[in-house]
Parts: sequence; structure tokens; C-alpha cells
Amino acid sequence: MARLKKTVAMVGMMGAGKTAVGTALARLLAVPFVDSDEEIVRAAHRPIAEIFERDGEPFFRARESEVLARLLRGPPCVLSTGGGAYLAESNRKLISEAGVAVWLRADLDLLWQRVRHKTTRPLLRTANPRETLRALYEARVPLYSLADVVVDACPDLSIEAMAARVLEGLQARPDVLDGE
Repeated sequence: MARLKKTVAMVGMMGAGKTAVGTALARLLAVPFVDSDEEIVRAAHRPIAEIFERDGEPFFRARESEVLARLLRGPPCVLSTGGGAYLAESNRKLISEAGVAVWLRADLDLLWQRVRHKTTRPLLRTANPRETLRALYEARVPLYSLADVVVDACPDLSIEAMAARVLEGLQARPDVLDGE
């Protein structure tokens, strides 16, 4: 069994599968799975949509950075980040220094398929959520492409098969896993 030497931060768009694939990857590696959004909700005692509404996105992003820094200082785990977390240069730097960023790359149609019926996405509460998703996608892809490992989301693969694909990508890096 491979031992994780540093935290694996799953990055990418909402709907890419960061939480589902991250959970399965954590099981494969026998390490904890942590969702940064859940940690923020727990600390704030409020849902993310309410934090956005009441305090604004800048306040949320500041809390997100604090939570990421704390989690990256902890024992190695698989960490699912919010879709916007990797956009901040300071967060990218934190992740690359203490962990490894894995971008689950999914195309726009797949993402839309997965998020269009969800009411928990504050950034998609717009008159035209599909167009909003497209604009977010186009703005974010160049930053996500800076991730250390890129794994294409494949709708035909099971979550477990996707986790195995991520594990293969991590095995190509000498700094992430000990012993196979």
C-alpha cells in the first residue's frame, strides 16, 4: 500500500467530481478525506450560500484561504477544495508548497449536466446559470491548468475508476507517495 507523503488537493470546477473522486481516492490511500467547503460551513455555522449573501464573496474567500492553510499544515489527506479556491495565487502557492494540486478536468457539457439541478451553488444563482457557468469555466481553466497533475473526468468511468486514474497520475510524481 502506498503511503501519502503530502496532501492531495483536488481542484477544478463545481461538478467536476472533486468530492466524489476525492472520497474514493482517500479510501484507496487509507487517509482522511476533507472538504474545505464543509470545514468553512462548520467554522461559520452557516451554509456557504448564506456566507456569500450576508458577508460577500471576498469574506468567504478569506475564510477559505485560512481553512486551506490550516488543513495543509495538518497530516496528509485528500482535500477537496471549492471551485474558486485555486484561483487565488496565494492558495496555489500554499498548495504547491505543502501538497500537490490535482485538476479534475471536465468539459462544460458534463459540468452543466451535473450542476444544473443543484440549488447549493451560490455563483449560479443568476438569470442564465448555464451562461454563468460558461463564463466561470473560461475564466478559470487557465488557472486550473497550472495544477501539478491533470486528470480528465470521464462520464463513462465509475467514481472508483476515476480515483484509480488520479492515483496513477500521483504515482508518476516521486514526491507524493512512499512505497507501492
